[in-house]
Formats: sequence, structure tokens, C-alpha cells
Amino acid sequence: PAAYNGYKVYGEDGGQMPPADADALTAFVREIDDPLAIEVLSEAEAKTSDLIHIIGAEIDEAYLEEIKSVTIDQALIASTGKDLKLVYTPLHGTGRMLGERALTQAGFEQFVIEPTQGEPDPDFSTVKSPNPEEHSAFEYAIALGEKEGADLLIATDPDADRLGAAVKMPDGNYQVLTGNQIGALMIRYILEAHKNAGTLPENAAVLKSIVSSELPTAIAQSYDVAMFNVLTGFKFIAEKIQQYEEDHSQTFMFGFEESYGYLVKPFVRDKDAIQALVLLAEVAAFYKQSGKTLYDGLQDIFEEYGYYAEKTISVTMSGMEGATKIAALMKTFREKAPSVFAGTTVVQTEDFKLLTRVGLDGHMQKMTTPPSDVLKYTLEDESWIAVRPSGTEPKIKFYIGVKGTSAADAEAKVAALEAAINEITGE
Repeated sequence: PAAYNGYKVYGEDGGQMPPADADALTAFVREIDDPLAIEVLSEAEAKTSDLIHIIGAEIDEAYLEEIKSVTIDQALIASTGKDLKLVYTPLHGTGRMLGERALTQAGFEQFVIEPTQGEPDPDFSTVKSPNPEEHSAFEYAIALGEKEGADLLIATDPDADRLGAAVKMPDGNYQVLTGNQIGALMIRYILEAHKNAGTLPENAAVLKSIVSSELPTAIAQSYDVAMFNVLTGFKFIAEKIQQYEEDHSQTFMFGFEESYGYLVKPFVRDKDAIQALVLLAEVAAFYKQSGKTLYDGLQDIFEEYGYYAEKTISVTMSGMEGATKIAALMKTFREKAPSVFAGTTVVQTEDFKLLTRVGLDGHMQKMTTPPSDVLKYTLEDESWIAVRPSGTEPKIKFYIGVKGTSAADAEAKVAALEAAINEITGE
């Protein structure tokens, strides 16, 4: 959408610029008093200057060759994946061209592209917002899915780096999964498939952001796989991948953020919805061979690891008054950290700006992440709350994560923590 206009800058490794480089670039931009006074090259001069390279189909072909490495069990796809009924909507964005070819190449035969949303539309006329995390973005896909009897609905956002999914419920309706749930399904499948194939490295590692669910951590631990938490922003996952390739300390297996971004293979250094599209189809095929849906698979995971649930609360505080209130809230949380949330004791406080971790006994440890204005509180029942100001909007964001003994218990814990947050913010 036009309101989101802007651009991303990537470094030579294909990852988004890290903070230090981005700050240096921003400093150059701020030195420009009048953009219209800048001398520019003509198109002809630019093409002969070696400063601009026009890429062609060879990049698509190279990408599709690499995407073959995303699938793990080709025999599974050949036996069951070819019968998986899948509806895919690119939401009028860029995903169709490579997404359609990637699915076909992998061996999925029973997929349908939502015809209206498969066509480019700069106004995204069929949706309120082309956001694959919102149920409203799936309206056309759900209608087609009901007609086709689809096992799985998948949507990618306009630039095809984020992916959302809706799964068939026991009552036949479709439920949109959260980014955390999709991440848990993917991690469980990747680790289980590699373990069974004898291809799980001893130094295997998965990566997630500090505000993502702890369910994937529990899954990783059950396979003796290391989980590393990084700051919000996929560039921090890309930095870790680069580090692993240089020092060989870990083997990257998967990275994700709760905001619907996933990376399976590091030939890309950013979240990649086409990789996620192919992998999630394979995960669905895995459950289909046992007569299960992804919804059933998620329930299996909950029964084994506990009922995890998460919620993000964004509170808009506009204008100068809002900015002042956001700063005051962060100051209060930082200097007068709550010792109890919703009747549950805080056992650990992490301040990613001051880089300190303080336990219940008052012992302080220094953290080694880059500084960021984020606070995270871990409670004695394994629930947690994180708070940070939005970097792009006049909002303060609260993230809630809980572990319950049942789905109802988890939902009750989320509701209690949300009420505690609303009491603090006055919402």
C-alpha cells in the first residue's frame, strides 16, 4: 500500500543493513539539504557506468534451483504431497510467479491460485489490508477453499517475505494460525524429519526473536538443538547466520519471527515466504499421510509440550503528547519494574537497552546483544511479557506469552496478563 512506501537497503551478504551501517547511511541522507539539487546520471550513463545491473531470468532460475533444498522428504511429497489440496493467494503481490513454480517443481499438484488475488493490483482492491496475519485477508481464499475442499490455505504478503496460513478445523471451517503456531509446526517437522533421516547436525541451531513464542524453544530442547534469541528484525537472524558460516560454531536449521517471517535455507538472508510456502505444504503433507490436518498436528504439539498461547497488544498514542506518554511508560517500566503481574511473581527482568538480566535474587548479569529499547519480564509460571515502543509508528507494543495446562487455561492466563497491562496503560 502507498502508505507503506519506502525501501529496504541490503548489504553485500544479502542481509538487511545492520544498525551501524544503517545509521551511517542515514547520516549521509541527512546531509542533503535539497534532494532536487543533486546531480544525477542519465539512464544511458548509468548503464555504462557499471553502477546499475539489470537482472534477468537467470536469477529466477538460480533461486528455483536453490529452493529445491528446502524440501526434506521427497518421497513423502511424491506419495502424499501430490494429493494435498492447497489454495494459495499472493494477495495481488509478487509471490505468484515464483510461488507457483516452486510448488510445481517440488511435486505439489493439487494447488489452486486464487484467481482474482493472483493478479497484480497496486490498490489491493479485494482486501482491507494485504496482511496475511489478518483473517479478513483470507476471505477469498476461504471461499475457494470451501469450494475445492482444500486442506490448507496460504497467503503471502505483497513483497512475498511474510506468510500466513489457515487450516481446516474439525467443524470444516478454516482458522488462521498465528505466526508462532506456524513457526512451531515448521520447527517440529524440520527437526523430526532430519532426526529420522540421520541428518540432524550435532551443532544444529534455530533462531527466533526475543518476542516470539517459547514453544519452539521447548521443541528445540527436546531434540538437543540450541535455540538462540535475537532482537526483533530479521537482519539480526541474518547476522547470526553469517557468524555461523564464518566460525562454524553452529549449523543453521531455521529462523523465524512471530510477525510471520520464516527462513529455512540461508541462500537468502531475509525472511522468505516462497521457502515457507514450500515447507509448510510439506508439513501439511506429513500430517495428511496420517489422516490429520495441520490443526491436528498443532494439537499434538500442545499435548506433548504444553498449551502455549501468545498475544500482541499495540496501544496507539499519537502526537507529541503520545510520544511523551510512551517515553514515560518505558521509564516507569525500566525504573520501577513490576515484581508481580496478574498475581504471578516476576522471576527475571531483562533490559535490552541497559543490557542487564536480573533474577529474583537480585543477581545481575550482562547481556551481549546489541542495545534495543525492549524490556522483558519472565514470570514464575513460565509466562512472560515484553514491552517496546514501535520504531515506525506512534505505538507502544506489549507481547504476552503463556504456557497452560489446557487451551482454556492458556487463554485465561493471556486474558489476565492483558488486563494487568490495560490497568497500567489506562486503556
